[in-house]
Amino acid sequence: MALGMYSASVPVYQRQLGAISNVLDKASAWATAKKVDEAVLGATRLTPDMFPLTRQVQIACRFAEESTSRLAGTEVPKAPENTEKTLGELRTRIAAVLEHLKGFKPAQLDGSENREIVLSIGGNELKLTGERYLEHFAMANFYFHCTTAYAILRQCGVEIGKRDFIGAR
Repeated sequence: MALGMYSASVPVYQRQLGAISNVLDKASAWATAKKVDEAVLGATRLTPDMFPLTRQVQIACRFAEESTSRLAGTEVPKAPENTEKTLGELRTRIAAVLEHLKGFKPAQLDGSENREIVLSIGGNELKLTGERYLEHFAMANFYFHCTTAYAILRQCGVEIGKRDFIGAR
């Protein structure tokens, strides 16, 4: 049996966002132990021209909720204000996205492989099939931002490893 669009997206988003939430929990404990203000962690970047930790998590969340809605053919939720400053606030944001994802059923996404997805990026229109959108745009961006969030915490000294990033089975 072929892998459906639901199975290729929603459970993947759920697992990875859960893993990132757990990593943020470990980072919070680390910050408390080291007497580091969580806002400092949230503002940390890998390099000056990259977004800070808070924005990396916000964007990962946004890709999960937007892409699922687009593939299901439902209205994309209004973007939140992106006001999170603490790791706890980021975990709350992740929890809200996970709750949103629970509302989707396989029948809503399966069969969306050929649905036309139209995006506007930098004022340029991009048209993709649902399959190409998921495989080559949404997932790539989602994992980029999850990985960057993880890397920021690692470089700060938070004791996390590959198993933390991948998440529990």
